[in-house]
Amino acid sequence: MKYIFLFITSFVFAQQTQFVDFKAVNGQLKFNSIEKSVSGIVEYQFEVLKPVDTIKIDAKNMEFSKVQLNNKETAFTNTGKELQIIGNFQKGENHLTFEYSAKPKQALYFVNIDNSEIQIWTQGQGRYTSNWFPSFDDVNEKVIFSLGITYDKEYQVVSNGILENKTENENQFHWQYKMENPMSSYLLMLAIGKYNKKELKAKSKIPLEYYLENKDSNRFEPTYRYSKRIFDFLEKEIGVKYPWKIYREIPVRDFLYAGMENTTTTLFATRYVVDSIGFEDRNYTNVDAHELAHHWFGDLITAESSTHHWLQEGFATYYAALAEREIYGDDYFYAKLYETAQQIKFASRTDSIPVLNVKASSLTFYEKGAWALFVLHESIGDKAFKKAIKNYLRKYAYQTVNTQNFFDEIKKVSDFDLVQFQKTWLESTAFDTPTANALLSKNKAIQLRLEVDKLKKTPLAEKEEFLKKTLESNVYETVKEAIVNQLEAEKFDAKKTLLQTALKTNNLQVRQAVASSLSKVPEDFRAEYETLLDDQSYQTQEIALYYLWKNFPDHRTAYLNKTQNRIGFNDYNLRTLWLSLALSTPNYTDNPEVLASELIAFSSSKYEATTRQNALEKLLSFKIINDQVLTNLVSATTHHMWQFSKFGRDSIRFLLKNSELRASFERILPNLTSEEQFQLNRLLKE
Repeated sequence: MKYIFLFITSFVFAQQTQFVDFKAVNGQLKFNSIEKSVSGIVEYQFEVLKPVDTIKIDAKNMEFSKVQLNNKETAFTNTGKELQIIGNFQKGENHLTFEYSAKPKQALYFVNIDNSEIQIWTQGQGRYTSNWFPSFDDVNEKVIFSLGITYDKEYQVVSNGILENKTENENQFHWQYKMENPMSSYLLMLAIGKYNKKELKAKSKIPLEYYLENKDSNRFEPTYRYSKRIFDFLEKEIGVKYPWKIYREIPVRDFLYAGMENTTTTLFATRYVVDSIGFEDRNYTNVDAHELAHHWFGDLITAESSTHHWLQEGFATYYAALAEREIYGDDYFYAKLYETAQQIKFASRTDSIPVLNVKASSLTFYEKGAWALFVLHESIGDKAFKKAIKNYLRKYAYQTVNTQNFFDEIKKVSDFDLVQFQKTWLESTAFDTPTANALLSKNKAIQLRLEVDKLKKTPLAEKEEFLKKTLESNVYETVKEAIVNQLEAEKFDAKKTLLQTALKTNNLQVRQAVASSLSKVPEDFRAEYETLLDDQSYQTQEIALYYLWKNFPDHRTAYLNKTQNRIGFNDYNLRTLWLSLALSTPNYTDNPEVLASELIAFSSSKYEATTRQNALEKLLSFKIINDQVLTNLVSATTHHMWQFSKFGRDSIRFLLKNSELRASFERILPNLTSEEQFQLNRLLKE
């Protein structure tokens, strides 16, 4: 999963798994979208391994009733964090049942859509499932989950495992899902929404289900362009059949991360729902492959503690890179490794935490972990690596693992020096550049990229011919992008010919690099720069429109007329920019109120956080501010996405420095919701 909070095994629960083994659970649940609550009946089967006097289940801020052990009422304690069953437990099988209810503050999210429908979804990693379902924060306690959910029949309802049955009761459906094998609680999931679904079959006959909101039905092909191909590739590459009975992928609104590998069902952010133009800048391929790889590395076998988190994120990142190599080719694969190597090297100047450490950064766990696997794979050879991976997955299936478990399997197929490997790649914060460059240089495009990078400090006149020749060659696009980026600080007249050459490559990414590199566009380059407005890239169009509007006031009307019907990505990047530019262009429109209303509407809770932030940034930047804008900004501070709520708070802090705006905030305060009032009051008092 991308950019997550790590899960931490507590000492208490590491102890409990030695005394008690929870085998299976069945939960029958109902959700109240108005109250944002969940309630249900839960049945746990567990075995006492050693005599113990208290059994604990993680349960944050829940209410319990009808607690029964082996069909008899039993003593229990609700600490607000745990449900504790108290008794003299002896070895043997037991059956625990109870009813519960909760209004979760996190992990279960109710997202309103245009006040007419809703999406409900969960996010359990790292230790958050226990906010909405009584379960286990300790990843070492693996359980076979079965959830039944009753909800409005207009909606699709998805949970882990296969759908056993679906029954109608008046205006509701009851959906009964069942897993056949155990998993850690953080992988428990739920998604409820109005979706269309397409069903395919993998080569191995595993059912594949791909979901999209009804309004996005025409985006199935670009969004899921390589999904089946990725599935078939990973099964073959890993060498172990996909370990579950079904695989689903569902986009959900205002998701906290790029994606999450809940067992049998990946949830992912709607930013990856794209049309064929959006695919060029923002496609789902990498996230898709990463989350699917986790179904082996993370779901089938789970790191026993955060120290070994690279066994999940490093592996998922590496196998996603291999999947992209299969789709986009060797040049893409090596270029990406080169870029991540640069990021790791730069970070290592200040980052003093290595891979094998609970506090390692995402970059370290993900990218350096993947690099370690690349080095290992190349060092011991493909045949030995694949054999070790296969043995590792089969030996520890449905269990937890540590780094030594993985190394033990490597030792069986190779005499590679794992002691030195661990020191260099997992315990050191330095990046082994000589080894990395030797491996990268197997690729001709990287050889040329290294030559280009060596020329950074060389005067332009001395390297111009070489750079021009490289731009005109058929070398991979990232080498050409590097040339354009290297030219950024040069005077325009000196680099004009090279920029013209870069534009003539007709490569979208190289042309986008040109668009980004010129915040000041000279008049004698205007006509050539204007061609960027026609590129099949929403990102390039956004950059070009803004810089053309900024640099050529006399042509603003023409640029606005040309782009007035463009929407862009599903966060409306082009539309929100166009509205702000149109409103900031004197005499462009006879109805500025209509345009302002549309832009302000994009900042309201009717839209997703990314769209709202896009709109608010434009409104504030172009000083289009009224009470509704300020109200929408305060609303941002209550959002469950921390990035958006932080943007709201930081923006309000800045605006409060203006006495007139401070008075405006104080004026709107009584009309806000209680949660919004609380947030604004805090900021006013700072």
